[in-house]
Amino acid sequence: MPPARGKVFTSPVPDQVLLATRAVNAGAGVLHVVKNYTGDVLNFQLAAELADDEGMEVASVLVNDDVAVEDSLYTAGRRGVGATVFVEKIAGALAEEGADLAAVAAVAREVNERSRSFGVALSSCVTPASGKPTFELGEEEVELGIGIHGEPGRARGPMRPARELAAVALDAIGADIPLDGDLLVMVNGMGGTPLLELYVMFNEVAAAITARGGRIARNLVGNYITSLEMRGFSVTVCGLTGELARLWDAPVDTPALRWGR
Repeated sequence: MPPARGKVFTSPVPDQVLLATRAVNAGAGVLHVVKNYTGDVLNFQLAAELADDEGMEVASVLVNDDVAVEDSLYTAGRRGVGATVFVEKIAGALAEEGADLAAVAAVAREVNERSRSFGVALSSCVTPASGKPTFELGEEEVELGIGIHGEPGRARGPMRPARELAAVALDAIGADIPLDGDLLVMVNGMGGTPLLELYVMFNEVAAAITARGGRIARNLVGNYITSLEMRGFSVTVCGLTGELARLWDAPVDTPALRWGR
């Protein structure tokens, strides 16, 4: 494959973002994919300004697909979570084809606009800086609407069967985007959930989407955007077009995603 003319990069630290921007800049510009957390947004903005001072063209795409929480302690607006995987894969595929930076940024924004996510935790995680769980859950409790930095969700409730938890997630997602037509669906582990249990959850999500008139045309199951050792899952749904499906299917060879080569 020829080298990509556009590049895709994600990181929360401004100095590292600038260093990576320099490293991947091949003259056609660099795309920053930014999850909507206040610190990330500020750090990426600073790095983009520094890159501009050095003569590098940078476009930024904000991912804000989480339907659970808006305007929290961590964000202004909705958080960026699972759709980041879709954005990076599809935008990266278009960059590999030699599209210019504006086109790559446009398809990244389209994917974000078509995607929504909702997460559920069965346990908290322990961040290294604090050394203790970020929230406490009883043995028979779940946290609904969690993010990816260990932060709590929007509600707490009793443990429920997988079918009911799938319905909670899809009710929240379906209130924001249509769940009909061809869909790309990811059931993502939060870091501590066995793959077998994720496939159990995917089976329930698939049944619920079919019952609502949707068709899972593409799927992804596994630990892709996690929160340390948290036990739980998230569901991300993207409404596909023919072009987005083609770009999703394009060959990829990364530590997390590999197919078509």
